[in-house]
Amino acid sequence: MTARAQLGPRATLKGPSAWETLRKVLRPVVVHGFLILASLIMALPFIWMVLSSLKAQPEIFIFPPRWLPKTPLWSNYIEVTKAMPFTWFTYNSLKIAVLTVLGQILSASLAAYAFARLRFPGREVMFLTWLGCMMIPGQVTLIPQFILFRSFGWLDTHLPLVIPSFFGSAFGTFLLRQFFMTIPMELEDAAIVDGCTRFRIYWNIMMPLAKPALATLAVFTFMGSWNSLLEPVVYLTTYRKLTLPVGLAFFRGQYTTNWALLMAGATLSVVPIIALYIFAQKYFVQGVVMSGIKG
Repeated sequence: MTARAQLGPRATLKGPSAWETLRKVLRPVVVHGFLILASLIMALPFIWMVLSSLKAQPEIFIFPPRWLPKTPLWSNYIEVTKAMPFTWFTYNSLKIAVLTVLGQILSASLAAYAFARLRFPGREVMFLTWLGCMMIPGQVTLIPQFILFRSFGWLDTHLPLVIPSFFGSAFGTFLLRQFFMTIPMELEDAAIVDGCTRFRIYWNIMMPLAKPALATLAVFTFMGSWNSLLEPVVYLTTYRKLTLPVGLAFFRGQYTTNWALLMAGATLSVVPIIALYIFAQKYFVQGVVMSGIKG
């Protein structure tokens, strides 16, 4: 017996209408088209920076604007390394950024594990107070920190740029706490039954499982430290101890700015960040999704 006979004389088998078929085809086209357009708009400043690094100084602000350089000047990248100790500044920035990432991962993960797993009086109040620190601008605490570090004798050293990261941050603690709370409690209970201490659970179980969140925190922390300009300007005075963003700021004069070399130096400075993102992209995306950090 056919299907039409089973459904009765008035029943008919209807397929998808033409509008539904058209909507299924157009929807991914519209969504992908919008995403591609938004990506291009967001990438325009970066594209302009890279292309400007290959132009001569008068060609950058010519009107009407010209995107492609008339003759690519690859020598701008050589001149920017000769105009300042580029390698030395890069080494200083890299050393500070790596130590800052290490300090953030260790301190924030310990605090996040305590807020996520341990039970102690006032835990929620302490966590909310800790989160409230994110609403305090860094400029507000800059002068007290400067006086404190001066009393320690840390001025004109890299210590003020590294040591605070070993005391955690509200963002890092929040990010890792959200991830730790997604790990089943049964896993930790089984480890306690087997005789594991709290530190062994944190180090041998939680930290390996938290690789995506740790990679996310590492990328954000590295970017923040690598691009930091205000703190190095405040704490450092010796030329050889300066970081790369401070060195690039020297191309901006009071009356004129060497935009070609500045764009070339800025392009070189983003290479480590892009390399780190490509290396940690798999864990970075997974960490953003699982920790609920969006936007």
